[in-house]
Amino acid sequence: MITGGSRGLGRALARELAADGWTLVVDGRDAAALEAAAREIGGDVTAVAGDVADAAHRAELARAVAGGLDLLVNNASTLGTTPLPRLADQPVADLAATYATNVLAPLALIQAVLPALRERHGAILNVTSDAAVENYETWGGYGSSKAALEQLSNVLAAEEPDVRVWWADPGEMRTGMLRDAGEDADAAPPPEEAAAAFHRLVTDRPASGRYRAADLASAR
Repeated sequence: MITGGSRGLGRALARELAADGWTLVVDGRDAAALEAAAREIGGDVTAVAGDVADAAHRAELARAVAGGLDLLVNNASTLGTTPLPRLADQPVADLAATYATNVLAPLALIQAVLPALRERHGAILNVTSDAAVENYETWGGYGSSKAALEQLSNVLAAEEPDVRVWWADPGEMRTGMLRDAGEDADAAPPPEEAAAAFHRLVTDRPASGRYRAADLASAR
């Protein structure tokens, strides 16, 4: 299962796994974009449109993998307030919504499918960011949400020894999200590069922990 599978890293990783013969469930908020992505991904793909912050949608996703689950990729996320504000100007209500999507939704989805992952000795890949560990100005809201996701992942790894838990930083990517953040997205590498690195992570199944796509790529 890959959340945020209609574009960017999620779609690129889905293509990588589909080429390996994986049966996939992908989600995204834009139903038309998700269906188009599913056709492009090819293979055995089920598209479930909706917002991961919505409990009813998460329940639908859990039903879609009721037959068994080997991998959950929590990739869907939001920047929050844009243009990105300094923390002195961060609307707290916006930050609560950011945490709902970037922290609480991944945890709730993990809780919903964890029994299936335990049964199959599966894996969880939580997509994080260097903004979780660096002090980039104006990235405090988004970065703190990713830092919270990293610590949830860290504790989950200790609590669930039979499930691999990876929290992985893809680095800068040529995506709409980076462009929305006001960065030069055109100068960044395409998401396919990070997807290839994460594909290797999924295939090699290293110990639970924090990984960087750049390190995974250089270790080839």
